[in-house]
Amino acid sequence: MALETVAVESAPLEDLAMLAMEFGRWLMESGASAAIVDEFVARVARGLGAQRVDLRVGYASLAITVGIGGEGITRMRKVGPLGVNQRLDQGLRRLAHRVERGELRCGEARAELERLVRETPRHPGWFVDVAVGVACAAFGRLLGVDWAAVGPIFTAAAIGQCVRRQFAGRQVNVFISATLVAFLASVLSGLGARWLGSTKVDTAMTAAVLLLVPGVPLLNAQNDILDGRPTLGSARVVWVAVILVFLTVGVWLGQMVIGEGR
Repeated sequence: MALETVAVESAPLEDLAMLAMEFGRWLMESGASAAIVDEFVARVARGLGAQRVDLRVGYASLAITVGIGGEGITRMRKVGPLGVNQRLDQGLRRLAHRVERGELRCGEARAELERLVRETPRHPGWFVDVAVGVACAAFGRLLGVDWAAVGPIFTAAAIGQCVRRQFAGRQVNVFISATLVAFLASVLSGLGARWLGSTKVDTAMTAAVLLLVPGVPLLNAQNDILDGRPTLGSARVVWVAVILVFLTVGVWLGQMVIGEGR
């Protein structure tokens, strides 16, 4: 009798596994740590009827094994570029709770997931550019730049973020993008600060490229290592380190062009 109930209420294993991995994929691409991905994929799978859930979280892939009774299935899928989208992340968590409580079955949950990914609002590009400019200018003041350099830092960082978005939309290699954006932002901030008479030109150039520092991936790398996932955490650390190397190259080239830092 119990087995019959499970068979009626549970989604087919194939659909269950693929939908659970879709949740995991979007959580990773939204900036979630491996522990969060593992937790919410399990919530979704169990809410759809799975009795056993095992998930392997890799840097660029997911592998899941789900089972009901004596049957089991294993599936894998790729994960795209890891970004940050807090609105989508929170929406996915709320949807996962609904699935866990049994409010949605497999087809309904998939439709809701697709709607969530499609309709989750994003801030306008110009707003993000301005916010990044303000943040970098504020960090510049914390680093000790004078008021003459604040305007150039704001302008350079905002332009750098705009160019960065354009590169991302054209799928330019993220490391090349980091170098070019760092070069552009450092040159613009350095020239502007010098023209306005700032005595902190080199610091202004550094502050203008702080938008490229991958804070969320670095935090996730630390969390993954502390959570007992050293392989994934190390992969994230390597990615962060390479980004910082290319960022440094961009700033160094900018200093060479305007004659600072010698």
